Amino acid sequence: MTDVKNDQRLSYEQARAELAQVVEKLEAGGTSLEESLALWERGEKLAEVCQRWLDGARARIDAARQSADS
Repeated sequence: MTDVKNDQRLSYEQARAELAQVVEKLEAGGTSLEESLALWERGEKLAEVCQRWLDGARARIDAARQSADS
């Protein structure tokens, strides 16, 4: 699931779970340099997906707080 369009459809939980798998593989070692680089790049993309979800959640919380304060 490395297609950018598919990445945008991942839920936070899906992206986080896949990112955890990537980290496990990297920490286990035993992969070639090329595979390690591919895993790293995938991890970076998944981290971006997670960060977008977290940024969106923060914006919603901030908006709700502002509405409550008004």
